[in-house]
Amino acid sequence: MEKITDKIAALPADSSYFSLEFFPPKTNMGFSNLRDRLDRMARALRPLFVNVTWGAGGSTATKSLELAEICQRELNLTTCLHLTCTNMSRKLIDGALEDAKALGIRNILALRGDPPRAAEYQDLNEKPEDAIDETFTWAIDLVRYIRKTHGDYFCIGVATYPEGHADESHPLGQSLEHDLPYLVDKTQAGADFLMTQLFFDTDAFGKFERTLREHPSGAFKTIPIIPGLMPIQSYQMIKRTTKLSHAKIPDAIMTRLDEVKKDDERVKSVGVDILCEIVDKVKELTSTTPGPRGFHFYTLNLEKAVSFIVERTNLIPPSTPISEEEDAVVEDITSRIPTLQVNGSDHDRLSQPRDSSRGRRQSNVGSEPRNRVIISGRSVSHPEYEATSAEASIPAEPINSRANTLAISEGEGVLGREATWDDFPNGRWGDARSPAYGEIDGYGPSLHVSNAQAVGLWGKPTKLSDINDLFVRHLSGELSAIPWSEEEFNEETGTITANLIKLNQRGWWTVASQPAVNGLRSSDPVFGWGPQHGFVFQKAFVEFFVPSAQWKVLLEKLRSPEVTGQVTFYAANAAGDFVSSDLTGGAVAAGEVQESSTNAVTWGVFPGKEIITPTIIEEVSFRAWSEEAYGIFAEWAQVYGKGSESEKLLDNARADSWLVNIIHHDYVDKDALWKLLLD
Repeated sequence: MEKITDKIAALPADSSYFSLEFFPPKTNMGFSNLRDRLDRMARALRPLFVNVTWGAGGSTATKSLELAEICQRELNLTTCLHLTCTNMSRKLIDGALEDAKALGIRNILALRGDPPRAAEYQDLNEKPEDAIDETFTWAIDLVRYIRKTHGDYFCIGVATYPEGHADESHPLGQSLEHDLPYLVDKTQAGADFLMTQLFFDTDAFGKFERTLREHPSGAFKTIPIIPGLMPIQSYQMIKRTTKLSHAKIPDAIMTRLDEVKKDDERVKSVGVDILCEIVDKVKELTSTTPGPRGFHFYTLNLEKAVSFIVERTNLIPPSTPISEEEDAVVEDITSRIPTLQVNGSDHDRLSQPRDSSRGRRQSNVGSEPRNRVIISGRSVSHPEYEATSAEASIPAEPINSRANTLAISEGEGVLGREATWDDFPNGRWGDARSPAYGEIDGYGPSLHVSNAQAVGLWGKPTKLSDINDLFVRHLSGELSAIPWSEEEFNEETGTITANLIKLNQRGWWTVASQPAVNGLRSSDPVFGWGPQHGFVFQKAFVEFFVPSAQWKVLLEKLRSPEVTGQVTFYAANAAGDFVSSDLTGGAVAAGEVQESSTNAVTWGVFPGKEIITPTIIEEVSFRAWSEEAYGIFAEWAQVYGKGSESEKLLDNARADSWLVNIIHHDYVDKDALWKLLLD
């Protein structure tokens, strides 16, 4: 039950520390796997504290509190719970604070959340105590409220932006000078520490830190300012993240990433180098500031990259006397065991000099009685090398030393490969068992634009053909975003754009797709990815909203004998109804239960590696995404206000549509899917 500021104050003045941030996974399997990952990272890395995110408007309240309980109570990690205040009832805010106290959590990161939209979210039939409290407009309102209702019980942190806050999710007017008066007020209202948005521009951070420390108000002279850093997990992920956060990537860094952007392993390897350089530069920039230097890492629920970063930059705290004794025992046991060949050593930075005091050991050896001399007829006289037959029958267990666990988190050996199996996530197209499955932040469905920007982009549709036109304009490059995608199309989408436009003109609104590819070289300028000298494959798929009446006709076609077996499909509506070829395929005998399928729709074959499958589609991931997709549909409708013509149109379209994903398994015939849908 420690406060973050108390833990910082207890550190040596010249020391460094770090914290890690996690979000509630979208699936139950992901949640279970994150529990194991957290346990491993807690033992290997020993962060000073961890953060647990909170969805805007309380959208992840239950899952956030469940994850916070695991961190605080089960793993004994000092936990900081994020809490937003806009578009929430006072009852929900009070409940979250009381739940935090009950769990022993004494640290809150007070955030605003999405811009206030009470008129859109308010339900006229709800109880008064559940109504959105419109007095919470900014984070300062939450800081003041916590201080008023809970005094000094909570250690309160607030967010800050080294490059200035992009208000309304737009970089115009983004400036530190504009932010400063508000940050002063927020800090003086009762904040105990500042935590920054992610950044890659160390010059901008240096200016930011100096400006705050020298501010005439004196508000920032001694307050902990913790820089936020995001390990680079993939090229597309970091491009999307910086676009949404408006964090600038310096040209020199972008050039290094551009050179390796088609190979995820090299991107991650270069990303580790970049982050280590940033940490070292920030240490240098803050060296004249008294007190310990902190770093906060946005892990995206992954462990390998951040484990390398904190080890290489010497952020892992020194061993305690207990852990030193534990490691000494392990060293004695393992000193005679040959060194294992590490998998993936070319990219894992394992050639870097290691701190010999950490005593790296193998990640899959154990101190087993069965490796000792078995004696009978007397008690054990030399337990260091003798064991009874009963002791020898005990199954071997891996040594849970700190160095061993760190080796596992960094992907070494068999156990390391198992622990970091999801090290190359692919957003919602990744494996739903991964804690990192889904979009990058875990904050729930969002349009990522303000109401004014939404109207500017998409106008005020009043008929279905207006929506058709929006999707067609997006595919034609005339519109930068649709509610379900704010990203630009890549070159490969251009090979099927004509087919997608035909579907959208029909009123089948496409939100995801890819063409078929049969064994092109990994160096192909359009479709290539991964290491050199490999070959890549893709099955064509398309995902779209379709009116319910047209879905009935299409479903009958998909179930026909001539199509069954050639495609896999999943479909869901806003009411939660679900249909799939796994459950309805005509090839299944009466009474037989068919297991849900997992469909690898992108895979690559590379020298010296197992087949890599970065993109998969399966029932559990589709179900999780469909809930989010319909949530985004509802967010779009709410932009226009209750009772408006546009809101009625979008609400009706949402209620009448099915979200359908169709995969065609004939990747040799690149036109097979489109002939099925358009003929």
